[in-house]
Amino acid sequence: MDAVAGLLDGPRARGAFLLRSILTPPWSMLIRDEAPLTVVAVVHGDACLVPEEAAMTRLGTGDVAVVRGPAPYTVADDPATPPQVVVHPGQRCTTPDGRELFEMTGLGVRTWGNGPDGRTVLLTGTYPVRGAVGRRLLDALPPLAVVRRASWDSPLVPLLATEIVRDDPGQEAVLDRLLDLLLIAALREWFDRPGAAAPAWYRAYADPVVGRALRMLHHDPARPWTVASLAAEVGISRAALARRFTGLVGEPPMSYLTGWRLALAADLLREPGATVGAVARRVGYGSSFALSAAFKRRYGVSPRQHVDRP
Repeated sequence: MDAVAGLLDGPRARGAFLLRSILTPPWSMLIRDEAPLTVVAVVHGDACLVPEEAAMTRLGTGDVAVVRGPAPYTVADDPATPPQVVVHPGQRCTTPDGRELFEMTGLGVRTWGNGPDGRTVLLTGTYPVRGAVGRRLLDALPPLAVVRRASWDSPLVPLLATEIVRDDPGQEAVLDRLLDLLLIAALREWFDRPGAAAPAWYRAYADPVVGRALRMLHHDPARPWTVASLAAEVGISRAALARRFTGLVGEPPMSYLTGWRLALAADLLREPGATVGAVARRVGYGSSFALSAAFKRRYGVSPRQHVDRP
C-alpha cells in the first residue's frame, strides 16, 4: 500500500454520500457539511466553486474538483448569486434563514435540483475521512485542487454519471469503488502536473532508489527494517541511502517508517475486533506496550483513547 492508496485503504468510501444535482440558473448552494474531503465533477454545463480558503474557480464540463474540508464553500452558477440552499452536517438542507428544505428533491435516484431540465449537472461525492493515513494525505492537499478535462482522458466522470442513477443490487458498493477510482485518478493527475506542490514523499516515488525504498516500507511495514537492510535491498550504501532519502523526503528513513507505522496503526485500531497486540504485530512493533508508548508519544493519547474518540 502506498501513501495515496492509504487514503482509501483505511477509511475508503463505504456508503459515501453521492448525489447528482440538476440545476437551472440562478442557483447557489452553501456547503457547510464539514466533510474532510469532497469530489465535485461537472457532467454538463458549468459552475463556480468558491472555497472559504481559496480563490474562486470556474468549472466546465468534465472538470473535477477535490475540496479539502472542513471549511465551508459555495457552488453556484455565478459568484454573485446569493445562496438559496445551505447543506449542513449529515446532508441536512435548509434555506439560509434555517427553514428545512424538501422541495429540491424528487428528481430521481440520488438526484435533486431546482428543475428536471437544468443545463448544469453536477456529481458530488463526500468522504467522511477519519483515519490518520488519510489525514497524512489530506494535510498535503490545498483547499481546492482542480483537474481540467483538457489535461486528462478519463472515462470515469461519464461512467459515474451513468451508474449514480441506477438502483440495482449492490449498487452502493459499485458507486463507492467508482468514487475511489475517480478520486485517485484526479489526485494523481493533479500531483503530476507541472508546478504542482506535490508532497515530498510523492515526488520521491519517481526516484529509482528512494522510490523503491518507499515502496518497500509501505508494502511491508512489519518487517524489522534498519537503514542497513533497506540500503541492501536497494543496492546502495547506508550513508548514501540516508542522505538521498532525507534530501528527497525531508526526514530520515526510520523516522518516516515510524510515522507510517503509527498512521497505519491509528486506522487499524478502529477496525472491528482490533486489539492493540494484533495491530502492533501488523505494523512492526514487538508488543502492545511498545506500540502504546510510541503511539502516545506521537498522538498524545493511548491507543484505547484514540479508538474512543469520535
